[in-house]
Amino acid sequence: MARVLGIVRGNSVRARHVGHDIVAGLKSLVGGEIHEYTKMLAETREQALDRMADQAGGLGANAVVGMRFTTSMVMGGAAELLAYGTAVVLEED
Repeated sequence: MARVLGIVRGNSVRARHVGHDIVAGLKSLVGGEIHEYTKMLAETREQALDRMADQAGGLGANAVVGMRFTTSMVMGGAAELLAYGTAVVLEED
């Protein structure tokens, strides 16, 4: 590692959809994957990662190490997904 630039992060806050909640409730009775939530979480993770990568690029980083995800409830039915890590330059140009 040539240089450590500091912590970078990206987040996304999403709210559940009433229609998806009804479908999820029905699926929870019979079991199985709830595809609506799987898709929503995948999109949320990608958005948070993109925002983190944009912040790292803005600092001149070419990598992020020690990356983690965390979630928190921000209000009833809405949650934040946060991606964070350390922006670094692996090799000087």
